[in-house]
Amino acid sequence: MQPSELEALAHEFGNPLYVYDAEKIESQFHRLTNAFSKVEKLRINYAMKALSNVSILKLLKNMGSGLDTVSIQEVQLGLHAGFTPDKIIFTPNGVSFEEIEEAAQLGVQINIDNLSVLEHFGTKHPNIPVCIRINPHVMAGGNENISVGHIDSKFGISIYQIPHVLRIVENTKMHINGIHMHTGSDILDIEVFLYAAEILFDTAKQFKDLDFLDFGSGFKVPYKKDDIETNIEELGKKLTKRFLAFEKEYGRKLALAFEPGKFLVSEAGYFLAKVNVVKQTTSTVFAGIDSGFNHLIRPMFYGSQHAIENISNPKGKERFYTVVGYICETDTFANNRRIAEIHEGDILCFRNAGAYCFSMASNYNSRFKPAEVLWKNGKGHLIRERESFEDLLQNQIMIEV
Repeated sequence: MQPSELEALAHEFGNPLYVYDAEKIESQFHRLTNAFSKVEKLRINYAMKALSNVSILKLLKNMGSGLDTVSIQEVQLGLHAGFTPDKIIFTPNGVSFEEIEEAAQLGVQINIDNLSVLEHFGTKHPNIPVCIRINPHVMAGGNENISVGHIDSKFGISIYQIPHVLRIVENTKMHINGIHMHTGSDILDIEVFLYAAEILFDTAKQFKDLDFLDFGSGFKVPYKKDDIETNIEELGKKLTKRFLAFEKEYGRKLALAFEPGKFLVSEAGYFLAKVNVVKQTTSTVFAGIDSGFNHLIRPMFYGSQHAIENISNPKGKERFYTVVGYICETDTFANNRRIAEIHEGDILCFRNAGAYCFSMASNYNSRFKPAEVLWKNGKGHLIRERESFEDLLQNQIMIEV
């Protein structure tokens, strides 16, 4: 999208504002499917925790995507957006057994990552097919907060506990129809991912009636100019070759599944905020915007970097700015970043704001959550209204004290 188009949307819909480019989401989806075009049964299950607006879900549904969900509420949102239960996989962690049963009653694919839960579910519901999530003990991402395949992770059943899984399956006569792994986000080394895939293949050999293998996701996207990213095309060639060989060894056709979230929507997202103040101190020039980590927490939470552009003055002379928010504690988006000269009232654009941005927003400091807009066919479509004061009060009850 062009700076002029984004600035026009900020004026039309107000700010702060999240904007999502439908064309970019579509191109990322097709890039992934093309990379694995030689796989007969390919399933792309969008990890909706990245961005759960129902219009985004509907857009992905129309492209043929399934859904990866982690809560009963996400399952319900997926069904509301028009997904059929067979296109939804439920991969929770640490939820109640009742929530898993509720999801099963809705007819979605259940994915279990806990031995005790597996035994309980298999004893009570032996006729409901279940996928198991393994922990391959492989660290695929560089940040421990987003790498979930290491030995101390709370996610998955350890590969060293597979004998326990087999005992549970034998005792309960339950049907394991899928094996799943997810090593974490920001995968750079394809060989590490392929090494983890071999662990999944070895595990799969021990289950005779599988329908699919789920390799998770975690593909890295570029966050700045010349940034490194996962080479999806190379991964597609190498993993496809190995998967097709495994199918022959296994003796039946299997579906190959992925659950991309960030890969599909991160680069499609833009966050727009207005500059409230430009403040010069003895050593720093602050650009204070009408937002904070209540709207975009990733820089403070993960230390992530989002490219920031002054779309009101894109050709201005660059100066160094520290971009901060209006929350009443430290909420820094960028330190000493080169940005085209900023004036009060300018609109700043944060790139890569499609994944884990609005979905992690809050009402901290009693601030309203922003509006969301989908840019499609050269036009902005409002897909979430900006919150109002009435929204803050909606579920509160004032009592006499």
